[in-house]
Amino acid sequence: MSLWFSNFFRLHFPTSWPILTYATTWIMLLTMTVAIASISPQVTFVSAISPASLFSQKCTNDGFIRMPLDVPGEILCFPSHLFVKSKIDFIVPPIFAALIVAASTCLVRAVGLFVET
Repeated sequence: MSLWFSNFFRLHFPTSWPILTYATTWIMLLTMTVAIASISPQVTFVSAISPASLFSQKCTNDGFIRMPLDVPGEILCFPSHLFVKSKIDFIVPPIFAALIVAASTCLVRAVGLFVET
């Protein structure tokens, strides 16, 4: 993807903008990394609790919810009052996204994938 994007800019823009080309390419790569890292846990959780999933079976007690955990063979039911939205639900995803961007940037710098001028 980045090679195609970089070649596209080289063909359609003057050759005096190589830094802009590389910066745009890396910004797109980092943005896609953040998007995949942020959305994949949510997609996994939603698919685990969808009606087609084995986790969507009802618990025997009323007022309990079956939740997917890392224990595949056991049925774990929790009281439904434990699962309510809180104010921290609005804070955690942006912080997680910022950490992913910072980690991606550190990885790019550590591997040496940058342009020297």
